[in-house]
Amino acid sequence: MRDAVIVDAVRTPIGRGKPSGALHSVHPVDLMAHSLRTLVERTGVDPALVDDVIGGVVSQVGEQGVNMTRRAALAAGLPESVPATTVDRQCGSSQQAVHFAAQGVIAGAYDMVIATGVESMSRIPMGSSARGADDISGVGFAQRYPEGLVPQGISAELIAAKWGISRTELDEFALGSHEKAAHATKNGRFAAELAPIAGLETDEGIRTGSTLDTLAALRPAYYDETMAERFPQIGWNITAASASQISDGSAAVLITTGERARELGLRPLARLHSFAVAGDDPLLMLTAVIPATRKVLDRAGLTIDDIDLIEINEAFASVVSAWTRDTGAAPERVNVNGGAIALGHPLGASGARLLTTLVHAMQDSGARYGLQTMCEAGGLANATILERL
Repeated sequence: MRDAVIVDAVRTPIGRGKPSGALHSVHPVDLMAHSLRTLVERTGVDPALVDDVIGGVVSQVGEQGVNMTRRAALAAGLPESVPATTVDRQCGSSQQAVHFAAQGVIAGAYDMVIATGVESMSRIPMGSSARGADDISGVGFAQRYPEGLVPQGISAELIAAKWGISRTELDEFALGSHEKAAHATKNGRFAAELAPIAGLETDEGIRTGSTLDTLAALRPAYYDETMAERFPQIGWNITAASASQISDGSAAVLITTGERARELGLRPLARLHSFAVAGDDPLLMLTAVIPATRKVLDRAGLTIDDIDLIEINEAFASVVSAWTRDTGAAPERVNVNGGAIALGHPLGASGARLLTTLVHAMQDSGARYGLQTMCEAGGLANATILERL
């Protein structure tokens, strides 16, 4: 049987997603192109051998619209003969790009693919693709959900209430993410995966010096009087500290078969072992990571205890806390170098970013199995299991 292996994975440092952020001046096409170009240069592969470039982008409008992955591939210097396409599975877009790439390689439709992702949230604000639309739901959706869905921050609050996660627990989680990310940066844990750009050499959002008392003074980020009446169970415990940061960044992953890698003299880092995608309650929205994890473990014939390292996107601290409680995952194996609360969450890039961080952390630690999963708007989630080679 054909397999799919990761030859290399790179990412930019993540910039703060605001006009004052270090990457605001970088056009998103150039931001994605930087990761693509760095990946090709590091691996030394002939870019003409790439069968496709699959990119994840969430806000596909303006500078990030009209299949921008094609423009980024050309901007990176890839031959005109190399095709490219852009996918949207919300926050999991570039993790889905990895799945499509690996599945195509395993099926024999491709021999070599680059999966990539980008989001410049400072230039294309979150939600831009829906702006100006009078109605994005249609009749059938509205009939099925007459009360309507809610913003993700409200979903995060509902999750905290359902799993009984306190404000203190959320704040402790946020502090831990920054502490782990700061420690990883100081000790060079990200060095092998980073492709500095625009003078930015490390992730811009990591903060040190905060305390539980500092975080306790922050106001709830998503309080809404109407929502408070609709959901009296909410404790309003999510703050800016326990939510992921708005960010700019890109990442790219080179995927081929083990046989092709050997022919080209390439040393794979890991095998893409198993894949899953799952749906769950679109009101809670962010809980599909739980069934996606069960699904991918079942397909792999593994248990959560077999997994040495885990990267789950820190969209909100409540999501990771609920997932950990439900799956029984050992907290010390989860996001060992910090997560999106500290590093940032450039939407379309985050799937490939998490995978990049995971595969390099597996190399550093000698881990055999790694799990990546992330929640996505609409009640969706992707899950991937890697096996180190």
